[in-house]
Amino acid sequence: PKVMIEAYRLLIARLEEHGPDWNYPIHLGVTEAGDGEDGRIKSAIGIGSLLNDGIGDTIRVSLTEDPVHEVPVARAIVRNQDRDSGPSSLPDDITATTKPCWDPFSYRRRLSNVLEINGLDLGGDKEFRVLTTQTKWDALAHKIEKMGDFKPEIIVEESKVMEVDPRSNAAVERANALDVPTLVTVPDGINMEVVPAFRLLASRMTSAQPILLKDTLQPDEGASRDFLTTLLTASRNIGSLICDGIGDAILIQGEKAPGQSLRISYNILQAAGARIFKTDYVACPSCGRTLFNLQTTTQKIREATGHLKGVRIAVMGCIVNGPGEMADADFGYVGGAPGKINLYVGREAVKLNIPEDEAVGRLIDLISEHGKWVEPPVRETAEI
Repeated sequence: PKVMIEAYRLLIARLEEHGPDWNYPIHLGVTEAGDGEDGRIKSAIGIGSLLNDGIGDTIRVSLTEDPVHEVPVARAIVRNQDRDSGPSSLPDDITATTKPCWDPFSYRRRLSNVLEINGLDLGGDKEFRVLTTQTKWDALAHKIEKMGDFKPEIIVEESKVMEVDPRSNAAVERANALDVPTLVTVPDGINMEVVPAFRLLASRMTSAQPILLKDTLQPDEGASRDFLTTLLTASRNIGSLICDGIGDAILIQGEKAPGQSLRISYNILQAAGARIFKTDYVACPSCGRTLFNLQTTTQKIREATGHLKGVRIAVMGCIVNGPGEMADADFGYVGGAPGKINLYVGREAVKLNIPEDEAVGRLIDLISEHGKWVEPPVRETAEI
């Protein structure tokens, strides 16, 4: 989503340079979002971030699923956006003196100091950390050792996080005056939307304190929301900020189920490219040019390669747009002709016209040839 967000922002900037005659309606879409929860998260990050910026007139959610499943997600993204009121007005002295700490056209993570909490480094160039509440930690305590990469890492009540209202000069000055690295966040209940609140906080933190991002500042509202709305809200708010380079740790408050809130946390970090803990898939939504069943093939590839942490695999239905749209993938599985598959390494086609019934096995061989294959681990994991 980072590239998509930056590209649309750049497009709008260029159109505005040409004057009002170039104010064309803008269509938004994340074309290779994939399927399942990951596809919904990527769509919400890309489309929702731009809608937050006031960009976009029409949208399409493109999932590697039956098209009927795309419409409810698109409607939920728009409905979610319409419900939010946007940022409250700020005092003139703040708007006049505060400059954004991020570049809307180019990703660069905000500089922050490193601190240690419970033996884990946080901030700077360290991994984004996942926080949870004491209540959720206690609910998961009996199976934490079996949770693999979905473990909660830090209890928020033990993190000594400092709440800073970014509109308050006194609160900002106190945080900036600290002589030791301290985790800071926006307090719950303030009359600001999440994204502008954290953008303002980051821009006013001259002391480079690391920032804890939240999916909502009104956590009590989560109980009345369905899971899809909670998922899309968290993805849009946290994902948007991460793509702006803001944040060092995250806390999901809108989802009350302990296991689901952790899964959302890690999947958002993966989708935003902030912390890779599993295989990443890029898959087109299929069209009339598609030369194989994308849904069943994607599932076969996922079952065979889902344990390859950090490997990015693209599944594309044809050679028309596929090779260009999967340019960032490590390996590509592309329909080359009816019943034939082309395999790619990066942007280069290295094996052509492979019979479809052999292609998944040949993809595994290709991954192995490039030193990125490992055998699936045999271990007991806890269900979350």
